[in-house]
Amino acid sequence: MTVDSICLDFFRNYVHLETKFHPRVNVIVGENAQGKTNLLEAIAYLSSASSHRARYDKELIQHKMDSAFITSQVLSRGLNFTLEIELYRHARRQLRSNGIRLKTAGELSGLFNTVLFCPEDLYLIREGAEARRRFLDSCICQLRPKYAIALAEYKRLYQHKLRILRDGSEYPDLLDTLNEFSLRMAQCGAVLIHYRAHFIKRLQQVTPVIHRECSGDREHLTMEYQTVSTVTNPEQPPKVLLPALLDHQERHRQAEIDSRSCLSGPHKDELIINIDGSYAKSYASQGQTRTAVLALKLAARDIFFQETGEWPVLLLDDVLSELDARRQEFVLNHIANGQVFITCCEDGVSARLKEGSVFHMKEGTLV
Repeated sequence: MTVDSICLDFFRNYVHLETKFHPRVNVIVGENAQGKTNLLEAIAYLSSASSHRARYDKELIQHKMDSAFITSQVLSRGLNFTLEIELYRHARRQLRSNGIRLKTAGELSGLFNTVLFCPEDLYLIREGAEARRRFLDSCICQLRPKYAIALAEYKRLYQHKLRILRDGSEYPDLLDTLNEFSLRMAQCGAVLIHYRAHFIKRLQQVTPVIHRECSGDREHLTMEYQTVSTVTNPEQPPKVLLPALLDHQERHRQAEIDSRSCLSGPHKDELIINIDGSYAKSYASQGQTRTAVLALKLAARDIFFQETGEWPVLLLDDVLSELDARRQEFVLNHIANGQVFITCCEDGVSARLKEGSVFHMKEGTLV
């Protein structure tokens, strides 16, 4: 998979940007706050219709403008696609592929894949379970469009159920609809748990190998998936998981009403990461954290290749400067295949690469 070209209008700090890229390595050099991360953010948006830095699409639109546009020519699965994204401050976004409107972000993910590694990803280890769920969701949504649809529906149902629980004491009639929302959440939740379990199983096979190589065979990483307690085998089909989820919901029904919050479901899932037997969130050093996140991202990239036969576009946002020389060499050697974008403040990377292009970024202009 490759991004052949991209055009940005009123996206972040870009009034207008139009450029072509090298099919292998593209190094983006520039000082801080010039727009390097914004460019990678736009490329990543092409694969997921979401941003790793913005909660709402309107945050991506340039100040005082009502809309922003991303247009890109990409090569994926041996076919050329023109991907168009229109973002509006006061209206729903529009996604198109070769002029055909896409109904969901899952359709976009089915066409084009990226793996992004940025400094903020250190929170993947340091923060709570939500950060690790976001990582899983980002990866699986690109591989399984059905998962993306179920996730969007689950989030919508979750918000409705939460409002029912919060307003139930004041408007008791609302609680009559609780069973309906719980059932539909369980149906979507069974799909989420099933796909998460299978993806984590793949991560458990691939990540420790990469992690050992990156750490110089000095550390051992393990992972464990924790979900709803009544689910004994999360890899089972969704229709088999459904009764277990409904059972768990029924056990927590009164507690949810009393606490006015959703206590049961995959929105509580956790990916436990251990390094040498110790819980990484609590005990990993800064270097161990960085190495673990790097291994997870590169493992996800390998899994994408195993699934699709093509390397997803790898986006490395100012991460080499955070790594020591040995880990830098590991990353550069591990990206021998596929298209890669690397941002950095000083151009010390291009001389160590066999082929590619170097761009210089200044105030939203790429040279």
